[in-house]
This record gives sequence, C-alpha cells and structure tokens, in this order.
Amino acid sequence: MPIKTACELHSNSLSFSSIIWVIINLSYKPAVCFFFFGLQAMGLQRSPSNKPNVQPKPIPETKNEENKVNGYSTTNEPIFLDSSYNSWVVKHPSALRSFDRMMKAIKGKRIVVFLDYDGTLSPIVNDPDLAIMSKEMREAVCEVAKRFPTAIISGRCRDKVKEFVQLNDVYYAGSHGMDIMAPPRAAKSSDGKNHNIAPDKKGSEVLFQPAKKFLPAIQKIYRILEEKTKTIQGARVEDNRFCISVHYRQVREEDYGMLEETVKSVVETYQEFHVTEGKKVLEVRPSIEWNKGHALEYLLDTLGFSNSSTDVLPFYIGDDRSDEDAFKVIRSRGHGYPIIVSSIPKDTGALYSLQNPSEVLIFLKKLAR
Repeated sequence: MPIKTACELHSNSLSFSSIIWVIINLSYKPAVCFFFFGLQAMGLQRSPSNKPNVQPKPIPETKNEENKVNGYSTTNEPIFLDSSYNSWVVKHPSALRSFDRMMKAIKGKRIVVFLDYDGTLSPIVNDPDLAIMSKEMREAVCEVAKRFPTAIISGRCRDKVKEFVQLNDVYYAGSHGMDIMAPPRAAKSSDGKNHNIAPDKKGSEVLFQPAKKFLPAIQKIYRILEEKTKTIQGARVEDNRFCISVHYRQVREEDYGMLEETVKSVVETYQEFHVTEGKKVLEVRPSIEWNKGHALEYLLDTLGFSNSSTDVLPFYIGDDRSDEDAFKVIRSRGHGYPIIVSSIPKDTGALYSLQNPSEVLIFLKKLAR
C-alpha cells in the first residue's frame, strides 16, 4: 500500500509512456517505483511535454533619451524605469493615467490645444528633413482639430512644419512663434474686431511676424555659418526663416566645442541676436521679447479667449526647452494642462508628462473622442 500511494501521488507529473512502464513493473518490482521517482527528482528523467508558459522579462529602458525617442515602443508591454524617473513622475504624473480626472475638470470649459512638432508629433531623428509624422498621428491631430482650436508651435520654419503636418484646419506658428499663420477663415479678437491680416504668397493668412525686420541679417548669418561649419563633419545648418538652427546630432563629441565656439563667435558680431540650446541643436534668434509663451498668448487672444481665463483650458504638449515658456504662461493663468514629453527626469514647469510620441498619439486619440 505505501508503494501504491507514492506512485499515485506522482502520476500527474509523468509522461504517458512512463505511466505504462510503472503499471507493468509495479506488481513485480516494488522498489523500481522509488528508483524511478528518485531519478526524476534529480532531474535525470525526461521532463514532461506540457511545460508552463514563461513570460519574457520586460526589457529595461536605456537612460539614453535619444534611443528611447527614436525607438519608442507602440506596445503596452511593461518597462522598467529607474528610481529617479519614478520619483520624477510622482511630481509630473502621466497625462494618460490622469486623463479621466482631466476630463471631469474640463466639463463646461472651452479647450484649446497647442502642440510642439519634433519629439512630440514625430520622433527625434538624425536628419531633420526626415522627421516625418505618421499617418496615424496626422489623423489623430486632424480629429482633435475638428473638436477644438488647435495650433502647432515649432522652432522649425512654418512652411516646413506645414509640409510635414499637411493639415489645413490648424494654426501654424513657426520659428518659435515668430511666424504665425491661421487657417483660411475669419478670426476675431476678444473685442469682436477683425485682425488686419496680410496674405502670404500662397494666399494663406499670416497673422503675425514680429521679427520681420531681422530677415536680412538672418540671411547673412545663415550664409556665414554654412561656410564656417562646412569643415565640421556632421554639422547641419538649417534656415528656419526667423531663426537659424545648427544641428550637431551627428557631430563627433570631440568636435562639439569647436562648433559651439564657431557659432557663438559669429553671433557675437551681431548684437541683436543670441544663441540658445535645444536637443542637439544650437539656435540663433533675434533678441526680441518673443517666444512660444508669447505665441500661445497671442493665439488665445486671436481666438477671442484672452479675457476668459477661467472658462478656457489650454493644453500644451511639448518636449523641448523652448516649450518651457509656454508651460510658464499656462501655469501663470492658473488654468490649463502643460504636458512635457520626456522619458527621463528633467527640470520642467509642466504639471503632467508623457513618455514619447507614442503616448502623445494615445492621448490625442482619447482627447478627440
């Protein structure tokens, strides 16, 4: 009886052939059963075919922000985050996880949506000309624009951003807001008066160009920088009309100091300009009191929302240092949602966060419903 009980207790773990072998030999060789199970316990017996499913371990995130942005995952698989990010996200909670709470707060309010382009609607890429937004992202922005006034505020040239986005029913603010264009429809300010609008060459409406007088000097600086940086491998000078971007994403680390010195030495001879830094880019801008925050305020005024601060909730989603000016404006209003796009902890005035353009896409889809 003890031998029979031991065999019965282990029968579920045996293969079919092993069970037959035990039945045949059990009545003649009582000790064989214990020998058989001893082998199995020591790992010498063939393992059963019905192995349990083993879930693959989540891939730890790299601390390199560029790798995260360039290769952002579109799956919902969990990812390990370091403790510093976890602490940071407590202060800047996920806009996706906070979405339902946001929607309860905006009931009865008027929504205005502001979006950066690079790193927000498209991934950061080595070649700035290849920063193409996906068809799915374009559709999401289109749906949002059908429901709410929507503007894209970028450091890029306005024409370049519009070429990327390919939507007509949004406002475009290029050159960090120094070149603002409205959709082809009437726009009134909060006092009910129409703005004076000068059409551009393509017949669209240009609302505001506060740095227009600097265009001749900008073109001179652009040509000088192109000439002086052409010997630095990987350097790329981009004409963004009212500002100049010197990209160094593909510049060797040991050459960056030389590039920075070259750019600053050129700009020093033009007292009305200064140099700022973004993500792997040095930007030359006119020294006027105008930034993405001013552009946001201007657009709110154009839409007739300047005197309705408690009734209007602006959303601003951006990933760059230049977006901090817009975050600051929204926080000063006391109403609205500044959202930083970042997969690493950083100093920011944003109240909420999204990790990458993939999460931006999900957020916009939810907002458009």
